[in-house]
Amino acid sequence: MTNDLIKLIKEKTTLSSKSIENIITLLDEGCTIPFIARYRKDSTGNATDEDLRAFEEVFTYSQKLLKRKEEIINLLDEKNFLNDKVKNSINEAKTLQALEDIYAPFKDKKSSRTSSAIENGLEPLANIIQCLKYTNQEVEQKAKQFVNKNIKSSDDAITGAKDIIAQRYADDFKSKEILRSMISNWGEIQIKEGKEFDKSGVYSSFANQTEKIKYIKSHRTLAILRAVNEKQLSIKVDIDEKHILENIKKYKIPSWASSSKDIVFDAYKDGLKRLLLPSLKREAINTLKEKASSEAIELFGKNLKELLQTAPLVNQVILGMDPGFVSGCKLAVIDENGIYLDSDVIYPTKPKQNTEASNKTVLALIKKHGVTSIAIGNGTASRETAEFASNLIKDNNLDINYAIVSEIGASVYSASKIAIAEYPNLDVTIRGAISIAGRLRDPMATLVKIDPKSLGIGQYQHDVNQKELGAKLENTTVDLVNKVGVDLNSASYKLLSFISGISEKLAKNIIEHRDGIKKFNSKNELLKVKGLGAKAYEQAVGFLRIKDGKSILDNTAIHPEDYTVTKNLQKKYNIEDISDNQIEQIANELNTTPLKLSDIIQELKKPGYDVRSEFNQVKFAQDVTKIEDLKEGFILSGIVRNITDFGAFVDIGLKNDALLHISQISQKRINHPSEVLSINQNLEKIKVVSVDLEKQRVGLSLKNL
Repeated sequence: MTNDLIKLIKEKTTLSSKSIENIITLLDEGCTIPFIARYRKDSTGNATDEDLRAFEEVFTYSQKLLKRKEEIINLLDEKNFLNDKVKNSINEAKTLQALEDIYAPFKDKKSSRTSSAIENGLEPLANIIQCLKYTNQEVEQKAKQFVNKNIKSSDDAITGAKDIIAQRYADDFKSKEILRSMISNWGEIQIKEGKEFDKSGVYSSFANQTEKIKYIKSHRTLAILRAVNEKQLSIKVDIDEKHILENIKKYKIPSWASSSKDIVFDAYKDGLKRLLLPSLKREAINTLKEKASSEAIELFGKNLKELLQTAPLVNQVILGMDPGFVSGCKLAVIDENGIYLDSDVIYPTKPKQNTEASNKTVLALIKKHGVTSIAIGNGTASRETAEFASNLIKDNNLDINYAIVSEIGASVYSASKIAIAEYPNLDVTIRGAISIAGRLRDPMATLVKIDPKSLGIGQYQHDVNQKELGAKLENTTVDLVNKVGVDLNSASYKLLSFISGISEKLAKNIIEHRDGIKKFNSKNELLKVKGLGAKAYEQAVGFLRIKDGKSILDNTAIHPEDYTVTKNLQKKYNIEDISDNQIEQIANELNTTPLKLSDIIQELKKPGYDVRSEFNQVKFAQDVTKIEDLKEGFILSGIVRNITDFGAFVDIGLKNDALLHISQISQKRINHPSEVLSINQNLEKIKVVSVDLEKQRVGLSLKNL
């Protein structure tokens, strides 16, 4: 571990040098981010998992930067181009881009004109011209000395020398940085109709528009770039070149009399227009794309986190209903632990509309299994199925509630390898109904089985960097699953595989071992699982729970390494009586730290506590309407299903979610919907402001209620 690496990371984070050193050491030892965040707080300065993920990005980038610096220094040294000035510039570079700008002048020239001029020995003439000590006439005289079989005249020599000067200007990293900043702050994107432009298409409003690079919204960037790929639109970056040229004259060329400044200026102008501007304009578009992609990925991660931390519905036997017209409504019952019990198919809606038989089937399932809640998917026939369920409950005076849940991704799960492995003998449609029931019982446990990209959260998911998106969604899931904890006796192998230190293969071994012993009674029994060694046990055990284990500690996040401290604490103190100002004294007494002791006390006060209970509770449906019944001004309730840069999509009981545009979210100006809203948030009152029957679209507002 080098001091350079620690120094570089410290400049880009708020962590202390000691914390940085400790975190790197822990990572090198094979510790995971969730484990470090939860059980090594004293080593990290109490850094959260979010802090550590940010650190991880900076750490990886800093390693790449230092490695590239070393590579460039070695390359330049081999070619005898390295001097103190260049080396200092390299060492002071803070970004990979700045580093490559510094290295650019020493690379083999791609421009055939430049390389040809160098090969013909015109670099000395370029130096003569660029020193600005000679008049144009003197330059012409000196140029005659460079005439040879390839250079036919002094004019040809000067032209070749200008090509070299043009390349030097284009390679100058300070000029690049200035121009890059000008494009970023003052440049514009001009959007024109493409070869396959559709005037009535979705991109029609973008055509023949100009967007300031500095202010263009990420969602617009992604939409425009998608249209460019589809040849619906074409774009180009525009910047005031006249202003740039004036700056070149003012700052790059001294106003000496009787010098070759006009020749140099022509060369700089050529370098600007032919070499530098085209590359920086392409770079500007790539930077816009990267920025938009990064912001979209962050939004995906935030939406996924909010979706997965939706509060579970505990101690309920749930009937899942997957609505359908012709194919019928698929039913599946799961118990309190999510175990599948029974299934059936009913036809309560058109075209068959066999209400009587459907009532009998559902009532029989309710009675047989003691169903206490109903989950209805929000897809096709959802409204009609909800109306059927509502009437069934009222007509039979049942003490049961029902909720509309998002079924997006249920069909993906039902045909997946995971679903086939879990329910090999069930029809694919019944697996979908099980997934819908599971989303009400335990959203996190159910949704981790589905590729997050199939959950309908975020926007433009196919237009962003797929590797970065996958990593973000994976890390978001891992961090939240570990923060919540997993019931060792009911978790699927997929859920277990997100636990710190547990791979999918190891998770399957745990399930196989659990099936053999029927039930884990103690966390220590994990050590008997095939392939689960001491390191995996250390990393995983604190995030696993056993509800009815041999010890209350098995149902907490207290790590076995702290069991001795915990038991000594329980012997000497009544947990409920310990005040905050006693923590430090007791920690010293028990030979532990205040941070660790505080965590232990919190866990003992609430064994089995689920952090998700702090977030949005399930909202049971009351009324379901159809779009034809809606009018502007109606006040409804709804659930936020997705958040984008331009607004939120709200489930109000219709087939399609309604749009709550960013301009209608708050009386105050907001920069993003996520400042006010979150996934699965219940909106008790929301106003209908527009109804488009032809396009089946509804506009909503939270203003002036």
